[in-house]
Amino acid sequence: MAANERLCALLREAGYLDRDGSVGRKRFARAVTAMAARRGLTREYTHTYVSRWINGTIPRDEEARACILQALGERLGREVRPDEVGFVGGQTVSPDVGLSYPTDADESASTLAALLQADIDQAGSVVASAARPAAWNEASLTWLVGTRGSADVEPRTVGRGDVDRIRQTRLTFAMLDNRFGGGHTRRALIAFLRDELPKSLRAGASSTVYRELFTAAAEITQLAAWSSYDVGHHGLAQRYFIQALALADEAGDRSLAASILDAMSHQATYLGRFREAANLARAAQLGTSSLGIPVLSAHFSVMEARALARLGDATGCDAALGRATSQFERHSPGDGPEWIQYFDEAELAAELGHCHRDLGRPSDAAHWASQAVEGASGEYVRSDFFATMVLAHAQLDGGEVEAGCATALTALDLGEDLQSTRCASYVDELRQRLPRFRGSRVVRDFDEQARSRRLWGQ
Repeated sequence: MAANERLCALLREAGYLDRDGSVGRKRFARAVTAMAARRGLTREYTHTYVSRWINGTIPRDEEARACILQALGERLGREVRPDEVGFVGGQTVSPDVGLSYPTDADESASTLAALLQADIDQAGSVVASAARPAAWNEASLTWLVGTRGSADVEPRTVGRGDVDRIRQTRLTFAMLDNRFGGGHTRRALIAFLRDELPKSLRAGASSTVYRELFTAAAEITQLAAWSSYDVGHHGLAQRYFIQALALADEAGDRSLAASILDAMSHQATYLGRFREAANLARAAQLGTSSLGIPVLSAHFSVMEARALARLGDATGCDAALGRATSQFERHSPGDGPEWIQYFDEAELAAELGHCHRDLGRPSDAAHWASQAVEGASGEYVRSDFFATMVLAHAQLDGGEVEAGCATALTALDLGEDLQSTRCASYVDELRQRLPRFRGSRVVRDFDEQARSRRLWGQ
């Protein structure tokens, strides 16, 4: 199998190669040489060069890469970008890739191509980067004021079948992510997106399919962000969130775009950027105030409350929780987009439990966390783990050491198959609560039993 399958695919599409790759290499070499001459260069390329490119060698010379792209583009009757022929990995990746809000659809496709390739290549400046608070602020403001323009698309078409394929892929990966954590399938998801998403975004479509395509692209890019966040790649996750926001903006999907700001708020709270988190949740509310979807408004208010609770702002948090509860009570099951249907009574109770735990109200936290655990459907294993661990935290905070340890063991059992840095952080918070019970036989027994659980040993 050829190392550069994307180049092979385009060579076949342009009529240069048969399926076995044995025909047309000399012809393509002549086309690239001719293109170089037209650009004023004295260079000659042979079939040996073409074989090297097919086998994965990326030309170091920028002019050579340009000649290859232009030769293919003239044959295909359209512009060919570096990522379409697998040349992105041969270029220096900007450490800022993905942090800026794209101005149009073409820039979205190019930015995503570069970001996904950097992820695949494990570029340290991107994959191991920290989140930048200023990027959250810029993205939310740009979305609110609506400065994004429209770009011309290529004369190729995508249909509803292509959109459905992206949607079904997202559903499959989302199910695995919820069941096993972001670390289980993230790399496979990124590989799919790298191969499929940029070229789909550059293809033409009818106006209706175009909107559906960008909505589906925003949803699956947001899943890439969540999966990256879940395994602790926070700068990378932030970049995917920003790109997902721009895709939702291109689709004109205000509710989806606001939910992405809501997800950014969740990440900001996790990272200790509580004021930015509250502002992101407020931006989500402000940008959708005219839509009148109570379940969405309830979730945005809950995210604001989560941030305020971490800040220790009890008054502000209680006000936001009051709004969230009131908004949630106004909605009927099934109202709102498909992707918010998971937010039911149990999920709301789990969020209330988090807030009261963080405000130092163990009795209220235990009450709501218990409701979340009892109402869990079992479909979202990671969420069930979080709720159960919050219940254990609350019980320990309230001095119920035996109940807290028993609940913590249940949570550890739930998390046994989860590959999630976030899960590990809940375990760390549990550890911080145990020293006050030093010397307790119950805690000694718990520690002995917990050692056999994977998350406790990490």
